[in-house]
Amino acid sequence: MKTAITPTRAENFSEWYQNLITAADLAENAPVRGCMTIKPYGWAIWELMRDEMDKRIKAQGVQNAQFPLLIPINFFNKEAEHVAGFAKEAAVVTHYRLKAIDGVLQPDPDSKLTEPYIIRPTSETIIGDAMSRWVQSYRDLPLKLNQWVNVMRWEMRPRLFLRTSEFYWQEGHNAFATHEEANADARRMHKMYGDYMREVLAIPSIMGEKTPEERFAGADHTYTLEHIMQDGKALQAGTSHDLGQHFSKSFGIQYLGTDGQLKHAWTTSWGVSTRMMGSLFMTHSDDDGLVLPPAVAPYQVVIIPITRDENVEILNAYSEKLGEQLRAAGVRVLVDTSDMRAPDKMWKWIKRGVPLRVEIGAREMEENTVTITRRDLGKASKRTISDAELLRDVKDILNQMQHDMYDAVVERNKTMIHEIADLAALESALAEGKVGFFRIKNEQTQNSEFEGLMEKYKISRRCLDDNNPEYVYVAKSY
Repeated sequence: MKTAITPTRAENFSEWYQNLITAADLAENAPVRGCMTIKPYGWAIWELMRDEMDKRIKAQGVQNAQFPLLIPINFFNKEAEHVAGFAKEAAVVTHYRLKAIDGVLQPDPDSKLTEPYIIRPTSETIIGDAMSRWVQSYRDLPLKLNQWVNVMRWEMRPRLFLRTSEFYWQEGHNAFATHEEANADARRMHKMYGDYMREVLAIPSIMGEKTPEERFAGADHTYTLEHIMQDGKALQAGTSHDLGQHFSKSFGIQYLGTDGQLKHAWTTSWGVSTRMMGSLFMTHSDDDGLVLPPAVAPYQVVIIPITRDENVEILNAYSEKLGEQLRAAGVRVLVDTSDMRAPDKMWKWIKRGVPLRVEIGAREMEENTVTITRRDLGKASKRTISDAELLRDVKDILNQMQHDMYDAVVERNKTMIHEIADLAALESALAEGKVGFFRIKNEQTQNSEFEGLMEKYKISRRCLDDNNPEYVYVAKSY
């Protein structure tokens, strides 16, 4: 069967993904190694994702702020474990001026900085410095902050949306009077992310705590959301960290308690990034292109007039009127009145993943009907209904699509989560080429034999099972 994307997922999932990004006009590699340029359609998806996440963050009592891009290198030296975790990925600014030398612009040797700056890979250090000034008394706590920014972590093996040297995210940083409050907050934000993934992205998450080997540098506890891609690999979609008092002690975040004693605060950090977009695309899309849940589709409905030379103007006007009625009902609509051939228009919006395609030809216009097709179900869902029925039911159709897409992923994931008794069974499954998540007792992974399997099969501990922390999920990952 001919498909819009080649190779197919079954033939070469990695190449399929790269071609999907191109076919849906989402992004391209930038001139800067490891970076990407997100195109307007891709950015529109991110804006919808970002705006809904921002509402949910603010509902937790968090305020948005903005902190510097450049971080003094001595800030990283104040928290040894943290700097060790990011040292190999840090981009360093060493000069502040260019100079033409032998006709070529290069850093002016006379402009070398006394102290280099790090382009932020994350902002615990510089926000910790600000918190040390903003927190003085128990009355200043809890302090809940978030910023939407770009960060840089030098990436050796870049892949669009999944691993790029520069990416976009939100990073939240909270401070509390007690460890109980801080840990509860880290868990609360973890749950908020899980709800968001389920309700907005239509993606179920495997949620749990990272093992000590995998936790965030400088954290006491890291809580993660792991997604299962269609090829069975894991993708970490977000994390929330209980940072204990590491950063508060390093940066002097202290408050005067009700007992008159000076105490160190307890801090958390939490974040999700444009990596969620990679998860969204790989989770739902098919061999014909992108498949978007209605909640994050820039256009939830595309209307395609099927015109002939003699009726172009009247049919386009009729379609535009229907589009206005749908917009008035709160639906994001595009009426494609471009001069492309109708089949080319259809394929364009199929590849871009628009949830509901509405076709209107001369007969439909005469009969006040439309032909609709759901992107997630394809030709099997194609049917003709009245204009009035479309206007009445469009939101129900989109809501049903949102739920159906989630349920489909849940069912697929069931086939890719495997109960494993011991390391021998794990190695046998991996040797046979079985893909997905392998649930095994964590104690089974605490030995050199498991380390050997990690090296041989490129697997890692993804997270402990939230329902039973004696077990850990193991998988290959992006």
